[in-house]
Amino acid sequence: MTPPAATSTAPAASKPPSAGETLVRVSRSGGFAGETHTLIVKGDGSWTRLDGKAKPEGSGTLDPADLDALRAALKEADFPRLPRIATSSPRIFDGFFYAFVHGGYEVAADQGAVSPALEKVLAALPSFTNG
Repeated sequence: MTPPAATSTAPAASKPPSAGETLVRVSRSGGFAGETHTLIVKGDGSWTRLDGKAKPEGSGTLDPADLDALRAALKEADFPRLPRIATSSPRIFDGFFYAFVHGGYEVAADQGAVSPALEKVLAALPSFTNG
C-alpha cells in the first residue's frame, strides 16, 4: 500500500526563509544506540544540533557554498511530491529513521527508504553527532 502524499496549506511558490527563519529541520532517531539528534538550519546557514531531550549539543554556520548546496538539494527533493512516510521492506534493524521539515511540509523515511534526493539533503547537512 502506498502512503498518502504529503499535504500542507503552504503556498505553492513560497519565498525563501529569512536569515532567522528555519530553512530545514531534520531529526534522526534509532540506530544501534537508539539515540535521537536534531539539526536545525536557519536561512542564514547557522545551525544547531539538539540531543534527544532538545538540549543544544553543538552549533555552527555553513559556509556559503555548503548553504547553496543544501538549498539546491532541498529544492531538488520537491517536498510537496514526496510520500509523507516512506518505509522499506525488509526492515533494517538498528537502522535510522529520519523526519524532515521544510517549506511547510513534513516527510519521514526509514534508512532503507530515503530517496536519492533526500540522501543529497542529508549529505549537505552538518553531522548529527559530535564525533
